[in-house]
Amino acid sequence: MDRFVSHFQNRLDAKGRVSIPASFRAVLVRDGFEGLYVHPSLDADAVDCGGNALLRDIDALLERHSPYSVERDLFSTALLGTSEILKVDPEGRVVLTETIRAYAGLTSEVTFVGQGHKFQIWEPNRFRLHLEEATLRLRDLRKQISARHAADTPPRPSGARE
Repeated sequence: MDRFVSHFQNRLDAKGRVSIPASFRAVLVRDGFEGLYVHPSLDADAVDCGGNALLRDIDALLERHSPYSVERDLFSTALLGTSEILKVDPEGRVVLTETIRAYAGLTSEVTFVGQGHKFQIWEPNRFRLHLEEATLRLRDLRKQISARHAADTPPRPSGARE
């Protein structure tokens, strides 16, 4: 599989090291990126992580804006200017810097959350709350989509066959 899927919880050791889940390491190896590219998430108290696939998405986003536009400058600063490239040791661990730990509120444990082309690192309690909120919002969204679909679908004449 070439996607980051599922979620895992691991402990931080005293040196700030954490083991990347084996399935996530396998995706990174296939992606061919040396290390782990990380930056603070734009919309969550988490850290976005990945390799070449994530960097290609960032490049594509930046290229949609003219080179000296305010929007491109803002995205560049947020996605490249605050990023770090972490070294993955032979045991599959990375050292989360103090900057990363402080931003995401990481202390003793972290939750890795797969998001397809990237994954996020969360403080476990923050992730639980985020997941609960996401689930509720998705249920509401599903109801809205179903209601729109029902409104757009003409009623069947009585006695019509399928």
